[in-house]
Amino acid sequence: MRATYRQALFHHSPGAVGMSHSNSTQLVVAITGASSGIGAATARVLAERGAKVVLGARRLKRLEDLATQIRAGDGVADTRVLDVTQHASVENFVAETIALHGRIDVLVNNAGVMPLSRMDMLQVEEWKRTMDVNVMGVLYGIAAALPHMQSQGSGHIINVASIGAHRSYPGAGVYCASKFAVWAISDALRQELVEENIRVTTVSPGTTESELAEHISDPAAAEAMRAFRATTISPEAIAEAIAYAIAQPAEVSISELVVRPTRSPD
Repeated sequence: MRATYRQALFHHSPGAVGMSHSNSTQLVVAITGASSGIGAATARVLAERGAKVVLGARRLKRLEDLATQIRAGDGVADTRVLDVTQHASVENFVAETIALHGRIDVLVNNAGVMPLSRMDMLQVEEWKRTMDVNVMGVLYGIAAALPHMQSQGSGHIINVASIGAHRSYPGAGVYCASKFAVWAISDALRQELVEENIRVTTVSPGTTESELAEHISDPAAAEAMRAFRATTISPEAIAEAIAYAIAQPAEVSISELVVRPTRSPD
């Protein structure tokens, strides 16, 4: 009984994202950065609950392996190569989602990078990469999905930020700036769309198991991050938070969720 109820929450009638109706169809959810971590966990959780998921990332083999797992559990999953730093790539990702399923109900802007270093190391190329992925990737997602959501009269944009959106840390100035930008963009967008039946949610994870820390080039920052990440939560915990926001009735908008390890002071 419980599984049936949870799956029903991920169906919709036109104009009623998140609501359950007997004549509803499955929600269509597009997820960026879906090849690992939070993105992959979100795809699994939402597909288990009845959503049709479209998975985007650069690593196609990983996406295909994940889609195979989802389909083995009777879920619906499609894959597309996606580079969120390229406007055209994001536009194509959303357009192909609509071509597959006729609509896009939820966009999860999840793709992100975290190449930490002290500011005086002057890692200008890493700074640019951080902003291109973490900020422009989100803006490109909004630009691609929002007109379709406005046209269909409903939708939900979920932007994955970080606890770094709420507090800056030594060695993480540019990363935290990028995630504060995600928070600021999300909150402005939420206010702009209050009359349009389109919900906007910011999810700010605390330390979560992921590959992000594996790509830190500064040895001192990498060591500091290993200590900082001594206590983590699973990506499934963040996926559950995303599922919670989506599952609310259409008249309820979860504007922001901060999800930390219970034992983390930050």
